[in-house]
Amino acid sequence: MLNQIPLALQGSVWQIIGQSSGFGIFIYLVLVFMSLTSWTIVFHKFRQFRAMKRDNDGFLQHFKRSRQLDEIAGQARTYKASPLANMYAAGFAEMTHLRELRNEAAGLGQSTKPLGREDFELVEMAMDRSFGEEIAKLERQVIFLATTGSSAPFMGLLGTVVGIMDSFWSIGERGSASLAVVAPGIAEALLATIIGLAAAIPAVIAFNWANNRLKQVNNRAQSFILDFIGRAKKEAL
Repeated sequence: MLNQIPLALQGSVWQIIGQSSGFGIFIYLVLVFMSLTSWTIVFHKFRQFRAMKRDNDGFLQHFKRSRQLDEIAGQARTYKASPLANMYAAGFAEMTHLRELRNEAAGLGQSTKPLGREDFELVEMAMDRSFGEEIAKLERQVIFLATTGSSAPFMGLLGTVVGIMDSFWSIGERGSASLAVVAPGIAEALLATIIGLAAAIPAVIAFNWANNRLKQVNNRAQSFILDFIGRAKKEAL
């Protein structure tokens, strides 16, 4: 059997793969695909969260230093990776729109009032809607990490069961339980388990990391909404 395997594949893992069944190789390919995709998502999310943090920190510095909310309207556009900047833009646009409606009413001779409680609720709703869009971008593809973390061990277990079945089948066919008979099937089973765990463990760690970052983003966004509305109410007095 060993002589039928190319010289480059004669050794440890490659030898096991070369002697694996078609179904076992299919399991390997699926698990490797899931692992590579998970790592691609991890690197993408790492860059995405890093850019988000950089832009959030930069925007918040301008926001805290500004005396009026309209002072940073232009600067907010430069922080494209910042959910807070996009939320600010949505809230400020809604507030500007409400003020324009009151100016139009004043031009028609109607009595006008400053922005009230209902208006600020509309501004808050606009910011919440913007945050929903931003968090959806950050959550995109994260679910694949959870899927890999939960399904890869079972895929590996399926390969393990098939490998053990092959070993018992070989015993029945050859009428012998020698190591040479059962070793290929057992090796295939163990390799499937290893690949399954190798795909699942990093995916679970990465999912927990991403989920924790998303919670931090959510907390920071809710705090920013309160700060924005508070400053807007002060300016309306």
